[in-house]
Amino acid sequence: MLSYPLDRLHEEVAFIAVGLGWSYHEILALTHQERARWVRQVNRIHNRHNQWIAQPREEA
Repeated sequence: MLSYPLDRLHEEVAFIAVGLGWSYHEILALTHQERARWVRQVNRIHNRHNQWIAQPREEA
């Protein structure tokens, strides 16, 4: 059985905690697959938000 790199785990926990406001214990209760899915979802949300921010706006 391979172990998951601890630095990567910390990075995922921090990303989900910041993105969703979940606690350390809530995030660690997730399986690896669930955690990876939430990382992808939060990343998609961040990307859409960044694209929206980058769009030129008409001045009011």
